[in-house]
Amino acid sequence: MSWIPPYRPQQLSLGPLEQEILEIVWQLDQATVKDIHDRILSDPDRELAYSSVTTVLNRLTKKGWLMCHRQGKAFIWTARVSADQAKAVQSYEQLQQFLAISNPDVVAAFADSLDTASIDQLTAIADRLQKARQQRQEEK
Repeated sequence: MSWIPPYRPQQLSLGPLEQEILEIVWQLDQATVKDIHDRILSDPDRELAYSSVTTVLNRLTKKGWLMCHRQGKAFIWTARVSADQAKAVQSYEQLQQFLAISNPDVVAAFADSLDTASIDQLTAIADRLQKARQQRQEEK
């Protein structure tokens, strides 16, 4: 049942341009600097230097979000995790941070402020968790 991918980027926080470029790479599956630069400049209100795209791609690679390989004369960037995996990792990290700094009073106050839809969602999550644990027990 584990939705947390075995690999996670070294640094999860992303700036707005880093997030935008990562989303373009996810959409294109693999991309060159030119692909990304052209995509951003397709918006007539945008300006962005080609070298800025290269800098951000290198930064995303250093943070562990992308990998780069050479194909002929071009450098091709691909994502190391899918968009869904990234959401799972980021959600897991946020939950861990919330639980690490929260005391029971804070958690109770937070839970008390949830609307009906959120409570239904939490109930569905708890049901899935219980089924997964029960399945693991039966496999032992």
